[in-house]
Amino acid sequence: MNNKDNFLDYIFEINSDLNWTISSSGEVIVEMENKGFTNRIAQKFFKKPAVSHIHLQGMGNFIFGCVDGKRSVFEIGTLLKEEYGDQAEPLYERLCLYMKQLQNTGFIIKIGIKEKE
Repeated sequence: MNNKDNFLDYIFEINSDLNWTISSSGEVIVEMENKGFTNRIAQKFFKKPAVSHIHLQGMGNFIFGCVDGKRSVFEIGTLLKEEYGDQAEPLYERLCLYMKQLQNTGFIIKIGIKEKE
């Protein structure tokens, strides 16, 4: 990340390798494969699942639905504010933290930076 880059200008899209569905109640469910040596041991000895199902809730569902490869983080924040009002506050601090968490888990990937108009 360049020091001049503003995270709010970043554009993300959902990782194409990600398996996810929307439940009948509108909840996003992400399937995450548990790989690696320690996960294999846990699966064998502690009967842990090979695939975890992560349920996004509340604002997380809304944010995930807004990630389309076209909107910047700032634009997603604007939509979030319209949808949730004061419940979303502190808006951009929470949104940036959540987006970074989605990126770190590999759910979304940065594809560009919104050009200044």
